[in-house]
Amino acid sequence: MEERYIPRDVEEKWQRFWEDGSVFRACADADGEKYYLLEMFPYPSGRIHMGHVRNYSIGDVLARFMRMRGRNVLHPMGWDAFGMPAENAAIKHRSHPATWTYENIEYMRSQLKKLGFSYDWDRELATCHVGYYKWEQRIFLEMYRKGLVYKKNSFVNWCPKCETVLANEQVEDGCCWRCDSSVEQQELDQWFFRITDYAEELLEYTYRLPGWPERVLTMQRNWIGKSLGCEIDFPLEGRDGAIRVYTTRQDTLYGATFMSLAPEHPLALELTVPERREEVAEFVDRVKRTDKTKRTGDEMEKEGVFTGSYCVNPVTGRRMPVYLANFVLPEYGTGAVMAVPTHDQRDFEFARKYDLPLAVVIQPEGEALDPAAMEAAFTEEGIMVNSAGFDGLKSSEAKDRIADHLEKEGIGKKTVNYRLRDWGISRQRYWGNPIPVIYCERCGVVPVPEEDLPVLLPVDATFTGEGGNPLARIQSFVNVPCPECSGPARRETDTMDTFVESSWYFLRYCCPRYEESPLDRREAEYWMSVDQYIGGIEHAVLHLLYARFFTKALRDLGYVDIDEPFTNLLTQGMVIKDGAKMSKSKGNVVDPDALIGSYGADTARLFSLFASPPERDLDWSDQGVEGSYRFLNRVWKMVYELAPLVREAGAVDVSALGASGAVLRRITHKTIRKVTEDIEDRFHFNTAIAAIMELVNAITSFEGKKDPGCAPVLKEAVESVVLLLAPFVPHIAEELWDGLGHGGGVDSASWPAWDESALVEEEITIVVQVNGKLRGKVNVAAGAGEDDVKAAALADEKVLAHTDGKTVRKIVYVPGKLVNIVVG
Repeated sequence: MEERYIPRDVEEKWQRFWEDGSVFRACADADGEKYYLLEMFPYPSGRIHMGHVRNYSIGDVLARFMRMRGRNVLHPMGWDAFGMPAENAAIKHRSHPATWTYENIEYMRSQLKKLGFSYDWDRELATCHVGYYKWEQRIFLEMYRKGLVYKKNSFVNWCPKCETVLANEQVEDGCCWRCDSSVEQQELDQWFFRITDYAEELLEYTYRLPGWPERVLTMQRNWIGKSLGCEIDFPLEGRDGAIRVYTTRQDTLYGATFMSLAPEHPLALELTVPERREEVAEFVDRVKRTDKTKRTGDEMEKEGVFTGSYCVNPVTGRRMPVYLANFVLPEYGTGAVMAVPTHDQRDFEFARKYDLPLAVVIQPEGEALDPAAMEAAFTEEGIMVNSAGFDGLKSSEAKDRIADHLEKEGIGKKTVNYRLRDWGISRQRYWGNPIPVIYCERCGVVPVPEEDLPVLLPVDATFTGEGGNPLARIQSFVNVPCPECSGPARRETDTMDTFVESSWYFLRYCCPRYEESPLDRREAEYWMSVDQYIGGIEHAVLHLLYARFFTKALRDLGYVDIDEPFTNLLTQGMVIKDGAKMSKSKGNVVDPDALIGSYGADTARLFSLFASPPERDLDWSDQGVEGSYRFLNRVWKMVYELAPLVREAGAVDVSALGASGAVLRRITHKTIRKVTEDIEDRFHFNTAIAAIMELVNAITSFEGKKDPGCAPVLKEAVESVVLLLAPFVPHIAEELWDGLGHGGGVDSASWPAWDESALVEEEITIVVQVNGKLRGKVNVAAGAGEDDVKAAALADEKVLAHTDGKTVRKIVYVPGKLVNIVVG
């Protein structure tokens, strides 16, 4: 152990030690209860950022802590490697996405290794590697055979800049989640995963995940959006057929005066009379180009167009004009809304604008509403009126009664509806997993036979940024014989949404080199579920929902025996600098490489863990980084100076401890308990580190540092500091542990246990005076500070009898003897 702390030398030494010894390799047959720790894997964009450093440092603390606690830890790393940025880079640099991707992986892997994360690199995977995506193609085919995959023509979210389709979950405030371009609507043939088959189970299990943040569970429940209502048929006037609506407000049915259809509704143009077709077509085209989020926003002006057709209210017989309305979406309910302007604000605004009739069917108790005088819809609970045999009922009670009536009369039925829609996975791009399907004019849709898998991405694609999907231009890829009739056929040129890859990678980590099938069931049964998953809140209804769905689908395909992939979830905060999230566009990025070069990886880790609790945003501070570096130097100096004294010391003899030794031992064991509980129970890494800092202060101020008789208690304290620091700053901890005479690495050492008897504090009695007269006595810990003693004196019941209601002017404390409270 050198006198001076040189981070680069220390870190390179121990990174070689870990790699050469395969220290972090995980085996299913190893001793100890399994613990699967996983952070969301990164996209290989080229460089890691401080958000990565923080996220992976949080996970590494838990992995190393659990390993020292005797758990058999699996802590893998890989790359979410398909996606548009690689194609954009290929266009920009006139290269190939694979070249860009693998170069980035190489560099980012070296960055992660420099930070000392305890990954099992033998399990590394990249989703763009055929060894991964070939199994995903097989899963696709098995889901297809089970009816969980289908193709249909539908309106989709289209990003004109990326030239590809986006799932609903990938549209954020009307913009593409990747490039922020405004999203348009287009009608395309698309492949879908039938996630709606699992809607109820996905919802139900949000109440069985106590280890997840309630905020994430609430977001998923809202996205799934279960509602209880009725489907009701409104017969068309003058022709066969009906418009079917879904409503949760069947209590307002008697007040429905017109019908609103989504412009995308299949009946929209069919019901349009000839003289209105030009106006309707223009309206439909304009609304389709409007973002759906904006269409449903309160600030959006309610617009519509009359089709010229009518339907009939099935309970009142009222003739209802059929409109197309910009605020009605095709994916909610049936895409048709019975409009009740007196009891729905959007309908109210629409009716006023187009001079449509209003009919009141719910009144506030004791008040009569006049439709002509209403300035807004009445949407509260009230008393039913103008509703035939339901008049006089509370509207909440009428809901069930009317639902029963509709079913009895055969004009409606009680229905459960979900906001969740099937997951569209078709993407019009090259750098993704090819969808293993062939189209034959004679045979139709033909799945690629399993013996012909994988469908490989061709390497001879060119990237110009023009002409859409490069795959569609590669004739050798597109034109193939039909597997069934051997006639001419063409291959599917869409690739899968990249969220498919991230929906099961955590399972493949259990057996990344298994070549018999997508998963080795024995390995998956041992390691799954993931005990602790860590990632950003932004994935609450994207990756996390899809991963839950995929796990359930793979369970039903016989690959796994679990219902949920992640037992516990931690969503970490962002890294903030100058009041904003770090980003290149804001010019506030801190380069991890520069930070490591100046201060070392352990300083980077320590600051990111100490500056804020994991779930909160971290405010960047150059002073905080300097402070973390100074602390590590201080620990180094302390251990270097004390190592000769404590290296050969024996165990603590409690009976031989003096007063100061007993205090140091008490602080040591209190620190062990606090750090253990803060890591294990609360993830309060910042307070755990603060407690270690206090123990360092206690050691450096300990009066017996030069007394050989105090060597055992000093050894216990110093070694505890090193062991407690090991999950946070592993390189320096390894070097200090080695310097204290221990071989084998600190990672293989046992986590220290606290001694309950050491926590019991000796008490002393303090006399309490009020204005110089004895008024009471209090017992306090022997090591209690002045403020604690004064607080105990003021709280004593006997003392309170003489101070209550009086002004305390000052308190005089004679250490270890008395407190005099001066009141006036």
